[in-house]
Amino acid sequence: MQVPTTVAPVTEDQRYIGASVPRGGIERLTQGLGQYIDDIELPRMAHVAFWRSPVAHMRIKAVHADTARAMPGVLLVADGHDLAKVCKPWVAVLGHLAGMKSAPQHALAVDRACWQGEPVVAVVAETRAQAEDALQHITVDYEELPLATDMETALDAATPLIHPELGDNLCFTRSLDVGEVDRVFAEADAVAEATFEFGRHTGVTLEPRAQIAHWNPAEQRLTVYHSFQAPHMMQDLYGRQFDLPASAIRVVCKDVGGSFGIKVHAYPDDFATVALSILLGRPVKFVADRLESFTSDIHARHHRVKARIAVNQSGEILGFDMDDLTGIGPYSMFPRTSAIEGNQVVNLVGGPYKHKHYRAKLNVVFQNKTPTCQYRGVGHPIACAVTEALVDLAAQKIGMDPLKIRELNVIPDDAYPTTGASGIKLEVLSHEASLKKLRELMNYDALRAEQAALRQQGIHRGIGFATVIELTNPSAAFYGVGGARIASQDGATVRLDPEGDITVLVGVGEQGQGTEGIYRQIAADAVGVDITKVKVLTGDTDVTPYGGGTWASRGAGVGGEAVLLAGQALRENILKVAAVMLKREAAGLAVRRDRVVDAATGEELLPLKELGRVAYFRSDTLPADFTPELMVTRHYAQRDYPFIFTNGVQASYVEVDPDTGFVKLLKHWAVEDCGRVLNPMLVDEQMRGAIVQGIGGALFEECLYDDAGLMLNANMADYLVPMSAEMPDIEVAHVMTPTRSSKLGAKGAGEAGTAGAPAAVMNAINDALAPFSACVHSQPITPEKVLRALGKVV
Repeated sequence: MQVPTTVAPVTEDQRYIGASVPRGGIERLTQGLGQYIDDIELPRMAHVAFWRSPVAHMRIKAVHADTARAMPGVLLVADGHDLAKVCKPWVAVLGHLAGMKSAPQHALAVDRACWQGEPVVAVVAETRAQAEDALQHITVDYEELPLATDMETALDAATPLIHPELGDNLCFTRSLDVGEVDRVFAEADAVAEATFEFGRHTGVTLEPRAQIAHWNPAEQRLTVYHSFQAPHMMQDLYGRQFDLPASAIRVVCKDVGGSFGIKVHAYPDDFATVALSILLGRPVKFVADRLESFTSDIHARHHRVKARIAVNQSGEILGFDMDDLTGIGPYSMFPRTSAIEGNQVVNLVGGPYKHKHYRAKLNVVFQNKTPTCQYRGVGHPIACAVTEALVDLAAQKIGMDPLKIRELNVIPDDAYPTTGASGIKLEVLSHEASLKKLRELMNYDALRAEQAALRQQGIHRGIGFATVIELTNPSAAFYGVGGARIASQDGATVRLDPEGDITVLVGVGEQGQGTEGIYRQIAADAVGVDITKVKVLTGDTDVTPYGGGTWASRGAGVGGEAVLLAGQALRENILKVAAVMLKREAAGLAVRRDRVVDAATGEELLPLKELGRVAYFRSDTLPADFTPELMVTRHYAQRDYPFIFTNGVQASYVEVDPDTGFVKLLKHWAVEDCGRVLNPMLVDEQMRGAIVQGIGGALFEECLYDDAGLMLNANMADYLVPMSAEMPDIEVAHVMTPTRSSKLGAKGAGEAGTAGAPAAVMNAINDALAPFSACVHSQPITPEKVLRALGKVV
């Protein structure tokens, strides 16, 4: 894949930004030398295991734990009342989501447990095995309570209230009505409508959620080692929930084995582990096993959407009308809240298109199921699938090619900046250029001819498209305005060490996506050194500048910009030191490849290691009124727009067996515009990984429940995830329209693949089923659902 080279360099001697550089640290990880939470052993460290509710809703009558307390190695058995003495409850709402409500939640359930998997009792022992052995001797007397598990009936008068004090089971509602929706639908040449279902699914990270909490009574200081995405956010939350000053709390994230949003929330068992460490005055480790992760980790994507589209015979899209119902579990998750996903569905439906008429209704309801919250893509896959399926249905109604109707209706590339129908502000996108490149990339006309020829042979293949927008680089308007203390800015410290090496400290961490690698590239070019000279440290609230962490595809666009600004400032300071040492004007000097050189001729004047030696060890040779400043910190927050939008288009080619209902993925294409591409190799692999994750939701992944609110497939044997043998070749290309909100011009790329893949795959399946006048709009699209659509099973 050749990335366009038309984007101007961002540094004076750009060697690494834009190049396919293998990411730093990969040798350490591939040789098994990474350090994850379960690798960390601290003196006197204890281990916790949790007795979790076996039912979806119960009143806790009594906890019998004397036998467990007498078991070998047991240090403490605690229930919700015990931990409530040291950990305050929380209510997860955001002020700018008007009318949102949720009930107070505790580290361990107090009086009631509201979902299967909610932690009720904690057992702390010298070893994990001892804790689990003692757990078997815990007896809880409980009374099962009435359930509200079906989101379709959650607001019915006959449905039990999960939290009677809230008055109903409604967490959040929002309505949006722009333009003249009723009129354009009445006057349209064609209206297409459908009901879409999206099954709950969850993240299956290589490393489960894990932490070690260490309360040091002598220092009155809390250290938490965390497999997490936002260390400073957790530092703040621990301070608030335990009445500790932030200066007394350190959060450390070393290697993190995948996150996908699963590890950006504060969980009850997280606060419980900290509380237990405070009670015991010693380190306590919690590592979720794979089975409990299925009901303790957040779920996502549980939606039922009824939607329609109005279109003219010429192919002009006139408007969208949408009703979204989503179930979130019994509580909103802390602190980002479980209403954000549905809110983003409202904002994003119809987003890529130039229509002006849009109506949306959202109801977010409580259920006695595992809480749902932000997961990779956060509403994008739902909004994209609804929008793109409706566009396909509209094209069928008027007899137009599905690619052509998109080419006619996307917002023109020269129309930016603009505002979408929902009110979203769009800086600069490139759907026209992306669609043109996609048409060429997939050889569309030839593919259609192949499809037609194969249909004559009884082979049913389909082509599906998805036009994508993805919000990235969020401003303070995302969380800060709602009262959640989550930083929109991030900072970077860049230091020249005595031997000419560069150390970079940045708050945005590494979860496997290659963030540390691109920071090395940016810092090397910004300062003017070889990339092998750059060391990056992340994820430690004691040493890194304060920042928001890793979420919303902000690592490159926000963290990377901070690294660039700090690196360029350090380079200027290096030149000031060199000017004094060389008795020359700084304006005539430059830093090139580990050396200070004459800017005009390139003549080498001073190696950086010599400059470092003098600055640190022989400052007596410098003028008395001059002090070298070789450590620089810069911060960056995107302020121009609420979000900087990434865009792209995807296409999927599938084959459906009408006798078995099985879907075979043949090929997938993606044209992505994430602004300046910092590392083609890394961003392409991010796209491929995200597409695979999106395909998982489209075809395989679903948390299945029975009527009693119990998860039926909470194990890796029954919960299906996409495997390499089932995945198609994925071809990635790029268009580059850098954002003007930063020098680097980078937008996010980590979630766009997940956003578009489910829509492209679903549309391809329905294109294959078109000769049978059948379609499926319920994800995951299983063989059973395909056969049901074909009328072959009831």
